[in-house]
Amino acid sequence: MKHPKVGIIHNEPIPQGEPNWESSADVLAQVEAIETALTELGQPHARIPFTRDLSRFVSQVQAAGITKAFNLCESVDEDPLLIGHPAAVLELLSIPFTGSSAMALLLSTDKLTVKRLLTASGLRTPAFFLYEGSEVLRPAGLNFPVILKPRFQDASIGIEQESVVENSSDLLPRLEELYGRYGAILVEEYVAGREFNVSLFGYPQPRVMPLAEIDFSGFPADLHRIVSYKAKWDEDSFEYHNTQRIFPDNLPEVLQQTMRRMAQECFGLFGLRDYARVDLRLDQQGRLAILEINANPCLSPDAGFPAAVAKSAMGYTEMIGEFVRLVSSRATL
Repeated sequence: MKHPKVGIIHNEPIPQGEPNWESSADVLAQVEAIETALTELGQPHARIPFTRDLSRFVSQVQAAGITKAFNLCESVDEDPLLIGHPAAVLELLSIPFTGSSAMALLLSTDKLTVKRLLTASGLRTPAFFLYEGSEVLRPAGLNFPVILKPRFQDASIGIEQESVVENSSDLLPRLEELYGRYGAILVEEYVAGREFNVSLFGYPQPRVMPLAEIDFSGFPADLHRIVSYKAKWDEDSFEYHNTQRIFPDNLPEVLQQTMRRMAQECFGLFGLRDYARVDLRLDQQGRLAILEINANPCLSPDAGFPAAVAKSAMGYTEMIGEFVRLVSSRATL
């Protein structure tokens, strides 16, 4: 029986040398890896870029005979506010696709909305406030140091060592600088402690993959232990080579159970689908706090989600086959 054709829908990366081009270019690594896996599975496929030219996109989808899709779009023409739009177009075309819905992508990408929903649901997250270019009104109980994050960016864009601010006198100048580059800035109490990544795979009841930790043990005392843009994308940097992912086998069972439970609650709260990653920190008092909700995390072979899946004894091609199965099950509903 002939397989339906799978579309690999991706955003167009920006040219090399432009700001943040490294994170933008990673989408092509995902495309190539998925193409290889689909070929091994005997699954016909076609890659189709998504831009603001919707008529061109729809024409390409129809010409290729796409009946299901991998949605790899993390922006549209580098605008992170449009992350949900490719999913919305696929929904309008009645083409089932991998990962979360347009609504879930929009909710989970807005760091302010994430924090408010977590707080309202009783899920612990560091204290915060939003800076939008006016007076800084720091809420009572929020302690220094704080970390500054662009409200809508992902892939650690805008996160640098200087994003951690130690005192109130340095806060406003740094906020004004980042606001000029990225717009609204989330100011969050910095949690100095161990950082964990919890990957979830499946739908409607996701399986929790082996728990990962970022190993900061090589950092000197004068560097904040954060996964900055350099740590993710600058292969020549110290941070890149000293933020390795490990899978600790000696975590207390209670801690493991709490992380799994918190991640699964996030999956349901934000209406996520198929796969996700939840990032948490463990403070000096042994309390867990949720830092980020990552719907549709990176699928490059060396990224955190595929690494966690591999740790569960599932190979990359098998993982892609599972995604095809999940999408196919929705196509029959």
